[in-house]
Amino acid sequence: MQDAQPHISSLTQDPSAFLKALYDVAVQRALPLHNTAAHLPAPPDPAKGRTLVLGAGKAGGAMAQAVEALWPQDAPLSGLVVTRYGHTPPRPAGLPARIEVVEASHPVPDAAGLLAAERILELTKGLTADDLVLCLISGGGSSLLTLPADGISLQLKQDINRQLLASGANISEMNCLRKHLSRIKGGRLAAACAPARVVTLTISDVPGDDPSIIASGPTVPDASTCADALAILKRYAINVPDSVLQALQSGVWETPKPGSPVFVGHSVHMIATPQQSLEAAAAAAREMGLNAYILSDEIEGESREVAKVHAALARAAAKGLGPFTKPCVILSGGETTVTIKPQPAGTPRGRGGRAGEFCMGLAEALQGQPGVWALAADTDGIDGIEDNAGAQVTPDTLARAAEKGLKVSEHLQRNDAYGFFEPLGDLVITGPTHTNVNDFRAILVR
Repeated sequence: MQDAQPHISSLTQDPSAFLKALYDVAVQRALPLHNTAAHLPAPPDPAKGRTLVLGAGKAGGAMAQAVEALWPQDAPLSGLVVTRYGHTPPRPAGLPARIEVVEASHPVPDAAGLLAAERILELTKGLTADDLVLCLISGGGSSLLTLPADGISLQLKQDINRQLLASGANISEMNCLRKHLSRIKGGRLAAACAPARVVTLTISDVPGDDPSIIASGPTVPDASTCADALAILKRYAINVPDSVLQALQSGVWETPKPGSPVFVGHSVHMIATPQQSLEAAAAAAREMGLNAYILSDEIEGESREVAKVHAALARAAAKGLGPFTKPCVILSGGETTVTIKPQPAGTPRGRGGRAGEFCMGLAEALQGQPGVWALAADTDGIDGIEDNAGAQVTPDTLARAAEKGLKVSEHLQRNDAYGFFEPLGDLVITGPTHTNVNDFRAILVR
């Protein structure tokens, strides 16, 4: 993505374009090529060891290319990384391909992800203490790196994932369960690499930047337990066979814990985080003379409910009340959730993700508040499973919707953000960005 910063000053009179430019700044701050060099270890002695690159995530292809560009050309380098379909960036001219990149399904795993995970584990065989394993981990890796525990079929794993995605469980809860139903997540990949040294480079897409949650932590210790996973199954009424319940109850699928010797000498480097991207967007807004406020990079909860809080803050600022002084930009990140509501038979399937759901909730709560514009989008460029990153809200969103016979309350009821914003021309469509630091929300109050 090209540098958006020089263009922002020309957008002061176009709120929608201005907000999109802030999003571009946030995404650019998280691109792997801008963040990797400072965290790369020295190559091992080629006479003794080799460097193996393994990885998974929606930023996997871009992370692999960054390593290829930055790694010494005379130092051996090989490996395998899996990313989402359509998320492998174009190869820069003259950059030799030394790391294989394959694609698989997200957010529901498929056979391609299963094959990739099997191949990654196979590559760890024969590693020695003189070898270096460079693991490239980013959001989305939980689905892309799929290797079910013994006794769990791919079909069952897919069904459990679908139930989780519709349940309203947060990312920590989902990944706790995923770790305990896997042969590669929750530190098990690191265990497979022993006795080699493992250096993990990760891009955070989770509130709190906990590396054990990002992509279900394949290379780091896991403090959660089988009992925790069992409680999550019960809390969200996830339907699984008795054999899964029995395995969790017995603890047979327990993950490697903090203090395990398999992690001795390993290191983890956070190369990009949601907070860094929010700070970059805030700095860009301040350079234009706007006040910029970052609420948090760790906001969770139901998207529509989170939207109500944001709307209350924006309305207060628009009226000259509250803690924020206009003209200003209110920024936030994190990972909200959408609980899919049961629908009567024959109801058209709702389309959209948590960013679009947030925008619907925001539009409904703002009720056409003058002087307030907003954008919410996922920094990976994909909101849910559709082709949009998110959506925008303007002071006349509800009025324009009414002219087209659209009621935001009805679209909220069936979780249909795409169907609401597409006719308005208010979807944010970017294509894959080749990074992922999760939700980006910006509200402009003038």
